[in-house]
Amino acid sequence: MRIIKLKFNDGLEKRIDLEKELYGEIFEPLKNMDYFKNFRLNHFTIEWPNGADFAPEFLYNYNKELV
Repeated sequence: MRIIKLKFNDGLEKRIDLEKELYGEIFEPLKNMDYFKNFRLNHFTIEWPNGADFAPEFLYNYNKELV
């Protein structure tokens, strides 16, 4: 599991498991838990040192039916 807890500007809080989204060359390093934990916040979203990131709209709407 690769779960991140996020809180959005409108107050919505959610826990997102990104494990199923880690496919493709840019996301391959994120399968390593130590690397996955090495994310940071920029002005818009979360990102990793190799340039991997997720669009804020994707994160906000991810599993929306479960929230």
